[in-house]
Amino acid sequence: MARLESSGYGAALGIARRLRELGHAAYFAGGCVRDLLLGVAPHDFDVATSALPEVVQSAFPRTESVGAHFGVVLVIEKIAEERVATEVATFRSDGAYSDGRRPDAVRFSTDAREDVLRRDFTVNGMLLDTLAFEQGDRIEDCVLDYVGGLSDLAAGLVRAIGDPAARFAEDKLRMLRAVRFAARLGFAIETRTMGAIRAQAAGIAQVSAERVRDELTKILTEGAARRGFELLDECGLLREVLPEIARMKGVEQPPQYHPEGDVWTHTLMLLEHLAKSEGVAGADASETLAWGMLLHDVGKPATFTPPNPAKPGDRIRFNGHVEVGLAVARTILNRLRFSNEDAAQILALVQHHMQFGDVRKMKQSTLKRFLRLPKFDEHLALHRADALSSHGGMDSYEFARQQLQELGEEQIKPKLLLTGEDLIAAGYKPGPGFKAMLLAAEDAQLEGSIATREEALRLIAERFGAAD
Repeated sequence: MARLESSGYGAALGIARRLRELGHAAYFAGGCVRDLLLGVAPHDFDVATSALPEVVQSAFPRTESVGAHFGVVLVIEKIAEERVATEVATFRSDGAYSDGRRPDAVRFSTDAREDVLRRDFTVNGMLLDTLAFEQGDRIEDCVLDYVGGLSDLAAGLVRAIGDPAARFAEDKLRMLRAVRFAARLGFAIETRTMGAIRAQAAGIAQVSAERVRDELTKILTEGAARRGFELLDECGLLREVLPEIARMKGVEQPPQYHPEGDVWTHTLMLLEHLAKSEGVAGADASETLAWGMLLHDVGKPATFTPPNPAKPGDRIRFNGHVEVGLAVARTILNRLRFSNEDAAQILALVQHHMQFGDVRKMKQSTLKRFLRLPKFDEHLALHRADALSSHGGMDSYEFARQQLQELGEEQIKPKLLLTGEDLIAAGYKPGPGFKAMLLAAEDAQLEGSIATREEALRLIAERFGAAD
């Protein structure tokens, strides 16, 4: 009987069994072993084996070579109509890493211990004898642990395997991964490992923007974003990868609106509202919402204006921080090579986050246009976190949420009474003026002052003149 009900587990178990039948060593490896030991359902199951890549490919009917040079093969199966891809990697030792990312050469091995020693962290360096596990043995008794992973897991430590300076020199991204694992697991970074990160933090610049972006996104969305960013700051990586966020520290805010403290503290508090599913290893929070929360006040450091001593009762102000924030956020998103779609949503969250303060004073047309912003649920979530992380007032949030529910899609985004074709049919010549005409008609429709095409055409004639 399977110890875990999961298509990924079943596929990986079958692969390990088949390779063992062929006379090769085969174990579960890496993060899935760590998560199983923690009682968390892994997202993915990887297999490490003594079998050479060509042997793996010949042993299964459908495979894909995703890293033949590094001994990595995907075994593809269909289980209950689901495509399951399992990464199978041959034991290996690595040569020099001249590019700070990948080994220049690898040597395949039949020694599991040799394979483990080239991995990143002890808690990720354990192997699981899956067949013994399936027979009902206690999981701890089925683990091959050559690096002290079990003791570090029990102690709550992220520790580099071997010499941490060497591990980070091999692959600079491991520094960000150390932060991510420590935050996600609620662990501390072991002292020597932390020291090596601090010493090499500037080297993160050698890593591609896409890899840095993806790792930062995982830190933001895996359920411990605040702790992740505190660790990034503590180990010196924050100023290297996101100097614009590091500048938030010490930027005071008006206490009557922000009793929580400076912009950095406020932003960290927002990140605490990003959550993940219980008992699942991996991300749950929306990536665009997470980045929107991180960047919503990124314009404040540059727009900080202290109280004017000549004006009694004056307060700290951040005039234009939204506009400046948009420019700064756009620079960050471009630098990290976000997709146009994701960048547009993140920038929209930055652009509109202050509008909630006006929702109860908005005209119906303005309010309805606001409520129909794409992914408005993310705007709501950001505002809720923003309010809870500062003054605590929820009136605007509750009003917007109530209006969204009461008005419904039909009123918020009704079928337009008037189109450009209608204007042409009525005798108007196409031109730049069409936009203003259509906007006026839509405003009136959203306000409820007109309800038919005929009324819309009369409104246009009254405001813009009759057609020629």
